[in-house]
Formats: sequence, structure tokens, C-alpha cells
Amino acid sequence: MNVHRVALVSFHTCPLAKLGEGKAGGMNSYVRELAKRLARAGVRVDIFTRQHGGHEPQEVELAPGATVVHLPGGPGNPTQAGPLYLHLGSFTEAMLGYATKRGADYALIHAHYWLSGEVARRAARVWNAPMAATFHTLARTKEQALAAEEPPPRAQVESEVVREAARIIATTPHEKESLVRLYGALPDRVEVAPCGVDLDLFRPVERVEARRTLGIGNEKVVLFVGRLERIKGVELLLRTAAIMDGGDSARVLVVGGEQGGEGEAARLKALARELGIQGRVRFVGRVEQAALPTYYSAADVCVVPSYYESFGLAALEAMACGTPVVAARVGGLPWVVQHNRTGYLVPWHCPEPFANWLETLLSSDDLRRKMGAAAYQFAQSMGWEQVSARILGIYESLLTAGKVKAASS
Repeated sequence: MNVHRVALVSFHTCPLAKLGEGKAGGMNSYVRELAKRLARAGVRVDIFTRQHGGHEPQEVELAPGATVVHLPGGPGNPTQAGPLYLHLGSFTEAMLGYATKRGADYALIHAHYWLSGEVARRAARVWNAPMAATFHTLARTKEQALAAEEPPPRAQVESEVVREAARIIATTPHEKESLVRLYGALPDRVEVAPCGVDLDLFRPVERVEARRTLGIGNEKVVLFVGRLERIKGVELLLRTAAIMDGGDSARVLVVGGEQGGEGEAARLKALARELGIQGRVRFVGRVEQAALPTYYSAADVCVVPSYYESFGLAALEAMACGTPVVAARVGGLPWVVQHNRTGYLVPWHCPEPFANWLETLLSSDDLRRKMGAAAYQFAQSMGWEQVSARILGIYESLLTAGKVKAASS
């Protein structure tokens, strides 16, 4: 084993956070599952994240060989990433102090998100260790998709991390293309390794059993899973449900929580009443990860109507449970969902085309079974065991290249 100890930096989001609460989502899951698999492969992993409640222990064992380290890094419940940027210096100093006190010698640093990238590039210079970076989302891509304004320093920091990282790990070919086109990344320094799915958890549950557990009868069920924020497109799903043929017999389940204080759930419930579909829409709220396979398996189709997704983990989870997906053709979703095979991709954010593809799937049991089976088979190649092995291989090649360079200089 060439990789002995790795520092994962996940500054703004803790891998121990409950998924679906606040901003906790796919990135939390990614860091947590990657760390567990690396530790299982014999790599010692320290995950550096900021204190998010003020009462958590500094060190928490995630798994044998993997430790979450909480360090001071701004207020417990910030509303924006921008103000957190002001606390990166003190967090970095605390991280360097922690490593010195424990005599930790890191073979490399892997940063997650732009805030962590700024921390990692500062630490890499002190530790003389190579830096890998996974951005999860990119400011310039999000701004193009949403015409939304990101925190002022974000794109600049991303550019600096792209320039200094020894390796950038993109989750899809689309993200790699964006890094090259929008940030000037050198193609040979960008590797593609997808997000993984926990195949031990996300697997089919017998349909009748799943529906009985959730109190659902024989009606058609359309499912959304994700945080309730505008970028996720739940409003589009509600407007789609309102115009679908035979919509009176279809139920919409919306699973997921919202970040405190935003009021998105209240806005969406009011919209459902305005559209006259409140009797067919059930806002479930956040559910535990262990319950999600039951929801995916009970559904006829999972809908991912996002305006931007760097990857689309909910789509992959649904597919692992044997459920076809109708998704927006944005970001990494065209790489996860295979059009006409595991579901359908919709190029327009309009209710009519979404309704068309949903009606196509809901009207044919044979088509849903065929696509669900293909979705399940595709997901089997995306388990965390395979993905973590790919990332560990990237680490090892990076360290090997560094040794060759040092020996020749």
C-alpha cells in the first residue's frame, strides 16, 4: 500500500450530519463513504471539518482507521458560504496545529468544495504534500445554469485551486469538460471518478411490502428526493403534476427537508393548493437514509427536475433500487441516466415535456419494469467499493509520480 495517511478536508459540511437536514446532502455522503472505504483498504484517514454545533467532541471515530476532526471555523449555522470564507485562516491554523501535536504525516490532502480547497492549498505548502481536489459544484457552471450570483471569492479560489492541485477528481466527464473550458484546467491533471452508491443499503424492496409500509395503495406514485430549495426544481414537478393526463390517479411524494428559515416548504405547499393538487401531493419531510430504499421501491418513477446537478445522487440511488428516472438534462445527470434505457432526460425546464415522459412511463407496466431492470444493472457498477478503488488508484499514481519527479530532480 503506497498511501499510508490521507487528510480529507470538508470544511463547511460534516460527514456526520444527518442527510436531508439543512445543506447536508450528496457531498456529506461522498466524504463519509469514501473515508470508510479508504480506511477499510488500510489507509489512515483524518477528515477535517468545522465545528457545527459547538458541543461535539473534537475527534469522532467514523470507522476503524477513519476519524472526523472538528475544528473552529465560524458560526454554527451560517446562511451563506461567503462569510465562512473569513474563517478559513483560523481553521487552517487549527488544522496545522492538530497535525503537529499528533505528529501526523499526511501522504496527500484531498479537498472537497471550494472552501476546503483554499484550506488544503495553504496546508499543502506547509506539509509539502500533493493536493487533490473535488469541487462537487462549480461557481461558473451554477451561474450559467441559474443566472445566480455566488459568493465573490468563490470563482477566483476555484481557479487558484485548479492551478495548484496536483490532481482534480471530477465526478463526471461533463464536470471535467467544464473545468477545462471555464477554468483552464489541464486535461491530463483531471481524472474522472463518479460518486458512488451504497449498494448494501440501496437495493430493491419488494413493491407490495414497500407500499404497505408507506400506506400506499395501487395508485401511480411519482417520487422526488432532495433538499427543498429552488435549484432542485420541485416547483416544476408540481406544475407538471397539475397538467398530467390521468393526474387525478397519481400521487406525488416529496421527500426532503429544507435549510432553516428559507420557507421553501411553505411556499411549495401554497403552490400545491393554488394548483388544486394538494390532495395528491404529500410532503414527507426528511427521512432517515435507511428508509429511502422503501420510498424508491414504492415509487413508479423518480423525478429529478433540478436546474443544476453536478452528479445526481438521488437518481443513482433510485436506479439501485430498480426505479426508472425522469431527469432534467443538466450537469452530470446525462451521465447517470441513460435516455431511453434507464429513464428519460428532458432538455427543457417546462411542465409539458416532463409530463409527456412521465405519462409514457406511468402508462406502461412493461416499460417501467424493463427500464427499472436496466437501471438496477447500471447502478451495480457504481458501488462505493468500485469508486473508492478508483480514487485510491488516483492517489497512488499521484504519489508515484511525485517520487519519480523527486528522484529525477
